[in-house]
Amino acid sequence: MKRLRLVFIAIAVPALAETVVIDSAGASHPFPHFWEQVFGSGRANLALRESYRRDLRAMRSATAIQYVRFHAIFHDENGVYDEDAQGRPVYNFSYVDQIYDGLLEDGVRPFVELSFMPRKLSAAPPVVFPFWYKPLVSPPKDYGKWGELVRAFAQHLVDRYGIDEVAEWYFEVWNEPNILFWAGKPPESTYYQLYAAAAGALKGVDRRLRVGGPATAQAAWVDRLIAYAAKNNVPIDFVSTHVYGNDSARDVFGTDEKISRRDMVARAARKVFDQVKHSALPDLPIHWTEYNASYSSEPAVTEAPFMGPWLANNIRECDGLVSSMSYWTFSDVFEEGGVVKTPFYGGFGLFAEGGIPKAAFHAFRLLHQLGTERLTVDSESVLATRRADGALEVAAWNYAAPEEAGSPTELSLLFKGLTAGKHTARIERVDAEHGSPLKAWEDMGRPASPSRAQIAALRSAGQPGVPETMEIGGDGSLKLKLGAHCLALVEVR
Repeated sequence: MKRLRLVFIAIAVPALAETVVIDSAGASHPFPHFWEQVFGSGRANLALRESYRRDLRAMRSATAIQYVRFHAIFHDENGVYDEDAQGRPVYNFSYVDQIYDGLLEDGVRPFVELSFMPRKLSAAPPVVFPFWYKPLVSPPKDYGKWGELVRAFAQHLVDRYGIDEVAEWYFEVWNEPNILFWAGKPPESTYYQLYAAAAGALKGVDRRLRVGGPATAQAAWVDRLIAYAAKNNVPIDFVSTHVYGNDSARDVFGTDEKISRRDMVARAARKVFDQVKHSALPDLPIHWTEYNASYSSEPAVTEAPFMGPWLANNIRECDGLVSSMSYWTFSDVFEEGGVVKTPFYGGFGLFAEGGIPKAAFHAFRLLHQLGTERLTVDSESVLATRRADGALEVAAWNYAAPEEAGSPTELSLLFKGLTAGKHTARIERVDAEHGSPLKAWEDMGRPASPSRAQIAALRSAGQPGVPETMEIGGDGSLKLKLGAHCLALVEVR
């Protein structure tokens, strides 16, 4: 009996390219650049440094940044609050003026976070948060004196800059009171007392001053603060909260589901949007005053080209759910964990120590070029927009989790509605080879303290590559190859 021998040969078949139809005359809706209007930065005192201001000016040249938010304007290092021998408040706004003057001179406004507690206003014993700069997270010993501090502060700002200017600012009460940044007991009711005193003080200076909160971590308390304010006739002009891509579903939603880093921010944005729309004040603006892909130091996340696709996808998913989103942070001039010891340690900033631009900075630079009308497309990896001058700006990306190597992919963009004649596309990328200094630093042997020559080389390595030019086919098609963790911007004029 003969036996039949079967041989199986495995053949790798490449996945079919995704085809995305982009109709230049198709359905669209307004697309305000909510992701680049506000950026975070460590604490107020850092704004006095030239390195901080240099990074801020670089942001101003490449994005639509309008506001900067930071902690600790009332920290004792700024010398704002003292008391005389009789316990009467003594105020000094010298450093406050220098900090805010510097922002305004560089063309941005403060998104004011009213924090943390001056030592002489702190309830005893003062509670110190374990950041390197030792902020006090205690409640005030006297809520009346807290309100008077906020009133004097706001009045000084109006006297110095004028009400028409300061009315354009935002005043946010405290930072993340639902976790260890607030030592009031019980936390929620004492925070409301803090909020009410501050809000009343601000409105007592001028009704046009904008106040909001609760500035919570993990998308907490927003609906409850609105209910409290509505019930007690407490002023509230906006709500604010925070979320990070690696927050847990348990902390944000109270569930045990697994939500990926890719989708956590948008899921939280939808939660808060729905809460506001079903509240007593459904039209309140929603400001996410902190967000990032990680709340911890993860070099493979915040330092890496991964951030380009992550940011673009967040914009795609959060469109229509927010008023603004403040990326935490624009610079690694940042000392919560102490003085920076090495340029690429997993810092939150878009610029590493020494003003070295990271891939995330170039992602923001590319995304800034998107238009103000979003075209409807059927894709989870493409944002298609139209600018006022008629140019099409299309962001396309190849997302993979930071712990995954990922693989190259191909997109087929099919443009409809183009005018007759030949069309070309200008393409710029951010990936491991374009606009990222990380590989150059690794090739140097990861120096903890790069020489001045090495810093110059890293800045050079962090510059964008030369844009490509490709001809669009007669049928309107454009084949776009994207490496792993790549973000590309395609411009069609």
